[in-house]
Amino acid sequence: MTLAPISGKQIRQLDRVVIRFAGDSGDGMQLTGDRFTSETAQLGNDISTLPNFPAEIRAPAGTLPGVSSFQVHFADYDILTPGDAPNVLVAMNPAALKANLADLPRGADIIVNTDEFTKRNLTKVGYTSSPLEDGSLDGYVVHPVALTSMTIGALAELAVSKKDAERAKNMFALGLLSWMYSRPYASTLRFLERKFAARPELVAANVAAFRAGWNFGETTEDFSVRYEVAPARMLAGTYRNITGNQALSLGLVAAGVRSGLPVFLGAYPITPASDILHELSKHKRFGVVTMQAEDEIAAVGAALGASYGGSLGVTTTSGPGVALKSETISLAVALELPLVIVDVQRAGPSTGMPTKTEQADLNMALYGRHGEAPVAVIAPRSPADCFHAALEAARIALTYRTPVILLSDNYVANGSEPWLLPDVASLPDLRVRFATAPNGEDGTTFLPYLRDPHTLARPWAVPGTPGLEHRIGGLEKADKTGDISYDPANHDFMVRTRAARIDTIPVPDVEVEDPDGDARVLVLGWGSTYGPIGAACRGLRQRGLPVAQAHLRHLAPMPGNLGDVLAAYDRVVIPEMNLGQLAHVIRAKYLVDAIGYNQVRGLPFTAAELETMLEEVCKNV
Repeated sequence: MTLAPISGKQIRQLDRVVIRFAGDSGDGMQLTGDRFTSETAQLGNDISTLPNFPAEIRAPAGTLPGVSSFQVHFADYDILTPGDAPNVLVAMNPAALKANLADLPRGADIIVNTDEFTKRNLTKVGYTSSPLEDGSLDGYVVHPVALTSMTIGALAELAVSKKDAERAKNMFALGLLSWMYSRPYASTLRFLERKFAARPELVAANVAAFRAGWNFGETTEDFSVRYEVAPARMLAGTYRNITGNQALSLGLVAAGVRSGLPVFLGAYPITPASDILHELSKHKRFGVVTMQAEDEIAAVGAALGASYGGSLGVTTTSGPGVALKSETISLAVALELPLVIVDVQRAGPSTGMPTKTEQADLNMALYGRHGEAPVAVIAPRSPADCFHAALEAARIALTYRTPVILLSDNYVANGSEPWLLPDVASLPDLRVRFATAPNGEDGTTFLPYLRDPHTLARPWAVPGTPGLEHRIGGLEKADKTGDISYDPANHDFMVRTRAARIDTIPVPDVEVEDPDGDARVLVLGWGSTYGPIGAACRGLRQRGLPVAQAHLRHLAPMPGNLGDVLAAYDRVVIPEMNLGQLAHVIRAKYLVDAIGYNQVRGLPFTAAELETMLEEVCKNV
């Protein structure tokens, strides 16, 4: 089957579109959304995505808890979020329709797989009558499409089972949407050839299903309009679509190359951080070593051991794993060795909701260790920013000989956006100088805690270097000599010195976006709230309401100018996906009566809800 030629159907130009693919967790919605996103990236649109799927590997088919969705927002201008409300919903069954209908604005397009709207499937999700027939969808533009039976029919002459033919219905849907929004398709066909290379019959089936969906859109009267979204204006350069976990992984690879050190990752698989282990395991040629440990404690212990041995030690996890790693992180504080801990936050406490997002690990990152055990903490604001955040975490860890916690989250980790490939020569020089000779005044003694006067970092001596033998361990060390010490004055001095080493790390000033300089309200955020906050502030400014935005990457230490920035505004609002953890820190440190806006639904903020809230604050300031 070939693709039908472009007909004389009307073509309408749009500036932006939000599409959500939804179905059972076994319907291939994540793959479908990913392929549509890749096609869209090739056209040069700006993109932001939001995968949303259940924690179970295979949740009960046809049920609300089993619904998996993938939302993609693409536009001909710079966008900041995956979109608040879909313009188009592709619903593969009644559960997908019911789970997502409340998010749709009136007038949205709904493409439904009518084959799945059986009495049994309707009953599973509490429908007493079919919404396709009872008038409940009258406010929407409904396109009934027999996706399953049409796919099976298109593959009737191919040597595939009925089950395999049914599975290809997601490719039919992808073909239809690719036609509808004028997406290129050559890369998808090549992808299918690679993915199913070991089973040529599945290559033929999925390609045929894709083409059947494209041709259906071209020939049916139900879809009388095709849409086009022009490329966005972006900085010149080479782009690729990238997820947060991929970008973070490549940032760690770059850190290894720019430092000249091997990168060692000790990790135990945990959602949503496991993809970093998978990605880094592909980069052995860059000196990356990955170890899947038997548990979280072994993983961080191996990473710290690698740092002791002269590597850049990294461990990846989520909130439950950070709790288990806390004792070893405290050991790294005492040893004063570089260590990067990546916490891809998820909804808690305990197991919580493993595939849903949250920002509730900030307190644990700042304070979650016994004793006075300060570490540096940074947070990326978007998927592409994870690359630069990883480099910055490595820079601080290597320069100041300290653990650094990098706080990503599920929204950033699995979301994607275009990433401008950087000029490698422009990346920071992270080379370190190991101790190679005794540093005592007598020329023969090695003092492992004789500090650099600028960074307060101690020497990093690779084990086996002649003449540099010294004690390590968790017991308190004497200043300079590193001998075990129980002296009260020495302990007080070492505790304060370790704290000063973190507090005096120079970090860039926080930048404020206040175009006209007349805003009285500042919205302060951190991590993945950057996009929704930015979109909300844009909306307010377009309506004539001045509002300023500032966003923190460095959470410990905080930027030196933050106090002055906060004092310059009458109101400070801090939206967080927790119960106000940054707001508590800001109130305590800067004595600012910050207004918290908090939600812990396992979903990111929408720009609309923040815009509504901020409008009230601006009008009442």
